[in-house]
Amino acid sequence: MSRMLHRTGIVSSRVHIVLIVGVTFFALLVSAGLRATPGVLMMPLQLNFGWDRATISFAAAIGIFLYGLVGPFAAAFMMSFGIRRTMLAGLMLMAVSTFASLWMRVPWQYVLSWGVMSGIGSGAVASVLGAAVVNRWFATRQGLIMGLLSASTATGSLIFLPFLAWLSNQGAWRPVVMAVSLACLILVPIVALVLPEHPGDIGTRRFGERPDSAPPASPKQARTAGLAISVLLSAARRPVFWLLFGTFFVCGLTTNGLVGTHMIAFCGDHGVAPVAAAGLLSTMGFFDLFGTTASGWLTDRYNPRVLLIVYYGLRGLSLMALPFLSFDTMSLGVFAVFYGLDWIATVPPTVKLANEAFGEQEAPIVFGWIQTGHQLGAAFAAFGAGVIREQSGTYLPAFLAAGVMGVIAAGVLLLTLRQGQAAKLQAA
Repeated sequence: MSRMLHRTGIVSSRVHIVLIVGVTFFALLVSAGLRATPGVLMMPLQLNFGWDRATISFAAAIGIFLYGLVGPFAAAFMMSFGIRRTMLAGLMLMAVSTFASLWMRVPWQYVLSWGVMSGIGSGAVASVLGAAVVNRWFATRQGLIMGLLSASTATGSLIFLPFLAWLSNQGAWRPVVMAVSLACLILVPIVALVLPEHPGDIGTRRFGERPDSAPPASPKQARTAGLAISVLLSAARRPVFWLLFGTFFVCGLTTNGLVGTHMIAFCGDHGVAPVAAAGLLSTMGFFDLFGTTASGWLTDRYNPRVLLIVYYGLRGLSLMALPFLSFDTMSLGVFAVFYGLDWIATVPPTVKLANEAFGEQEAPIVFGWIQTGHQLGAAFAAFGAGVIREQSGTYLPAFLAAGVMGVIAAGVLLLTLRQGQAAKLQAA
């Protein structure tokens, strides 16, 4: 009888952990979907208000930048105030800011609502949330779960785009805004009801943690943003931090900054309809779900630096090839599948390297700062590509430059890998 009750308790706790992962997955999905929506709004806003692409891209860049900058502070608040409270605050701010944009009339109001306010809100529900949940709820299979949660950010930023593009038919933008606001609002009561703060709150341990394992160290308590700053100052003294920060800058530049923000407009320059172009991004999001989850599985088994070399190298080469495709259904479809598999496959190995270098306790905050590099790159590409298109009339230089950056990132990682191997041989 006692054995049966014990098994029942294990099954119940595992079901609850699955629910926690599911809720986190969808929160990350909606947050990333919000950040991708300016790509759909670009042409409708230009049509309705007469704003140029550089102005619209500036608001997108601000939102993307804050999405990353808020990350480490959000991670610190998760440690101090709790994961659930931080998620709820972020979701509410996302819902309010996007809903308020229904009354905007001038560009600064778009920058404030979709740039500043929604950037702060979505930053509280970003990749650092996945890292915090994984470290708090999982002792094993961290790479796999982080891969799954990371995939949700690309899936959310891409898979809803055909629906949003359909809502923007005939240049309409308000239905798009209302759909995003409603999605954020629906998640608020679900997070409040389903997500406990600690495994002990439901009478369980971290997944894969043995009964005789020592309990995890108590987190540093900090009621201010000082914890995020102190962790940054400590991490910044180590070269591995700048390696991960710099390569993640390239990751953001080559994904949601360039492709996520400008792919629909880029395809439009080649005669591809917005709904069809959004379908390509949706295909990328669908295949990213498999690519990034598989990357997590590989990260649990292989050297994460080797994986990153492969990911960045292939991504850079594919971006350099894209402008020279015929932009027919076949060529764009092949690109979408390939690029989707590699979209943010970089996240699980990057998180693992951060965990190894800085420890599981501080790694979510460190990863938050690394994520800031990602969003700096994304903001640079989102705004820079818009300016290049406005000044030259073509996106060609932007895509070629992004491809070169991807190859350079792979080369730097290869160099550090060889240096590390040489150091081990000398030590032996």
